[in-house]
Amino acid sequence: MDVADKTIEFDLDGFMVDPTLWDDQVAMAIAVDEGIAELSETHWGIINFIREYWKEHDLAPPVRLICKEVGVSVREIYKLFTSGPARGACRVAGLPKPDGCV
Repeated sequence: MDVADKTIEFDLDGFMVDPTLWDDQVAMAIAVDEGIAELSETHWGIINFIREYWKEHDLAPPVRLICKEVGVSVREIYKLFTSGPARGACRVAGLPKPDGCV
């Protein structure tokens, strides 16, 4: 995927090979690929929380923690990211494939 002046590579499961290349433009391009036409403030809250948690812990946060910290329900996350929090939200956030993600 080409975004601005960068070529973004993905693994066979669709996750970024080099998460350091992630930025807001990359997130928006991945979101379109996920079927999300526009990222809302709530999308960004989830994405930014996932990114910060990953930077600190080197793993994706548990869904329940995302819900608690961002103030959304599990149902809302699935409405915002139809392929789910592990696949959809983590992909848009530019993380590598989370452990246990199918």
